[in-house]
Amino acid sequence: MNETVIRIPQEFSVEKAWLFRDEIRGLIEEGTLVFMLDFSDCTFIDSTGLGVIVSSYKKCVEAGGTIRLKSLSPNVMNVFQLTRLNHVFEILT
Repeated sequence: MNETVIRIPQEFSVEKAWLFRDEIRGLIEEGTLVFMLDFSDCTFIDSTGLGVIVSSYKKCVEAGGTIRLKSLSPNVMNVFQLTRLNHVFEILT
């Protein structure tokens, strides 16, 4: 299965999180089920951004797919560790 890479914006908060949610849910409904979220540009993520990633992950897994993460900055990785989401997602360096 081909992996679809989605670049996460520099500030992944409310407005951009909803755009991401709509994009990834549309892809899942079309049958795309393997995703790599590239955080190379992302320096900030808020609770809305986290929530959208988690809900998208659940929807993807229910459909038989997966979402992996890569290139998290120290600040973003800290948020994933504090929320223990680093135990949920496969995170690549």
